[in-house]
Amino acid sequence: MNKDQVIGTAVLLVCLVIAIGYLVTLFYPNWIVNIGLLSSTANIQFWIIAIPVFVGFTAILFIGAWIGWTMATTPPPKPIEEITNTLAENKTT
Repeated sequence: MNKDQVIGTAVLLVCLVIAIGYLVTLFYPNWIVNIGLLSSTANIQFWIIAIPVFVGFTAILFIGAWIGWTMATTPPPKPIEEITNTLAENKTT
């Protein structure tokens, strides 16, 4: 296996482990208490949903801000008439 395949396999495995952990925590939050990570399951299901929603929402806002910044700082293109006039002048010379 080359380097890209090893990295791809690692990304795949990490994503699978996170997905399985997420689903198990969402539907069976008691396992966290059973292994001693937390003392109660009072807010686990709320936070297991709230954190990814916050991250996704923030990412979407960041992408929107980036698109807005790009549009605001990019100079407008030349009018088509100016481009055609330049091309016509270059053909005649």
